[in-house]
Amino acid sequence: MSATQEDLFAVFDRLGVETTTHRHAAVFTVDENRALRGELAGGHCKSLFLKDKKGALWLVVTLEDRAVDMKALRHVIGSAPLSFAKPELLRQVLGVDPGSVTPFALINDTAGRVNVVLDEEMMDLELLNYHPLVNTATTSIGALDLLNFIGACGHEPRILKI
Repeated sequence: MSATQEDLFAVFDRLGVETTTHRHAAVFTVDENRALRGELAGGHCKSLFLKDKKGALWLVVTLEDRAVDMKALRHVIGSAPLSFAKPELLRQVLGVDPGSVTPFALINDTAGRVNVVLDEEMMDLELLNYHPLVNTATTSIGALDLLNFIGACGHEPRILKI
């Protein structure tokens, strides 16, 4: 059973993590998100759920305007050739639908199957924005609090220059 937004917010509360959540219409792309968010402060991000040719799973999180060259990325993160994981695998492992991929979905990866990579430039910002398991809201969180949350989910992210 996948975690709900209420479960996610309860983890934030337990960890003492302060967040702010803004509700909006469903968005499926970075451009749609830009059009709806207005003047929401902080870094706006995108999350890529990937699978390499050897079967390893990767969650790569960057600033929304970062161009990601998949061939170059594999060398940066040390993976086999990469492709986007199928929606069924996304739902099975991270418990979210396409368009809602987020580092917060690591709450559902209790088996620790996903390798987490965070963009160094993104992590230099104080405030970051991600979907809270659904694409009808955006939650703002401090960069250090994001690291605390990811660690509490049993993952040790790598912070790399993407």
